[in-house]
Amino acid sequence: MSNWGAHTSALATLSTEIKCNAADIALGFLLRSPLAYDFEQFLFRPLPAWALANAGAQSEADAAFQAGAALGALDTLARAQPAWAGAWRQRLALKCAAASMRLAGRAEDEAALRDAWQLCPAGAEPGPAGAIFGAWRQLALQPPAVSADRLAKVVEMLGLAWDDEALADLSTKIEDVAGSQRPAPFAAAAIAARVVAMRPDAELLAWWLADLVLAQNLRWPRPLPLLMAQVFGPAFRTEGGGQRIRPGGKGFERAVCVALVHAATEACRLASELARRAERLMAVTPKLRAKGADDVIFLLLNEDAVSGSLVTKNLSRFAARRLFERLQQLEAVRELSGRASFRLFGL
Repeated sequence: MSNWGAHTSALATLSTEIKCNAADIALGFLLRSPLAYDFEQFLFRPLPAWALANAGAQSEADAAFQAGAALGALDTLARAQPAWAGAWRQRLALKCAAASMRLAGRAEDEAALRDAWQLCPAGAEPGPAGAIFGAWRQLALQPPAVSADRLAKVVEMLGLAWDDEALADLSTKIEDVAGSQRPAPFAAAAIAARVVAMRPDAELLAWWLADLVLAQNLRWPRPLPLLMAQVFGPAFRTEGGGQRIRPGGKGFERAVCVALVHAATEACRLASELARRAERLMAVTPKLRAKGADDVIFLLLNEDAVSGSLVTKNLSRFAARRLFERLQQLEAVRELSGRASFRLFGL
């Protein structure tokens, strides 16, 4: 699924399966989780002060301890399936994709990546930047399993070229690291270092696999895109803010632990923000009268952004525009592009 055109058939299937009004849809989303979540339980609870203090002067043991505390705070969210989990995961994927642009020597920011993905015509390729974004989206959507076939697709999306034998060998190395019983942050660091040692030009793949192996070791149902967004941050700088610490370099394992503290904190804050916005969206859902509103609500809760001119089996382009205008009036969505045309909306 490489662009919005690919979503059309899924939406058509969805519309035939959902036979209830907008209020019922909202209730269904709220009760979809086995725990019937209260949105308030997902509001960000800051990590203990000791888990955030002295980030630049830790020993490896201190950094690992603090990373454990941070991942513990994130674990409930990673395992849960609140209605807005899809949007949360895709927003994290966007942040990692934006950082990937810098590593790949490209200039696209989050807004440009949204456009590359959302405005791509049906059946067309989203371009190199959009393909990299697609790789991070795939990471967030699928369980943390790995195979040579999956690796081949991801490598292609990241603009790399590996032969089948090398990919099969890499798949085996991933399984070895995942089964090594090392603490999750150190397993993530190990696979990233291994990939860069094999192919110094494959650092993007190294970070993609680091998040996958982290999820495997923590037994999360799906990975969270976390580490790539921290690659150019202070966690991966040598003392005094000097050179960037690359996978396998001196102090890399400690840097991964520190980066996970920052990443988990940011992910929890983002979850808090999206939970409040999703609560507002669900609160106004009974006021919507458009026949295809259920399709739009579903996408808003599961995607980073939705085209303002979306067309589905139950919703025309004109009706979609009217619906998004209504949602804006109700302060239930945000316009993300800043444009008067080709507008994009999200939580």
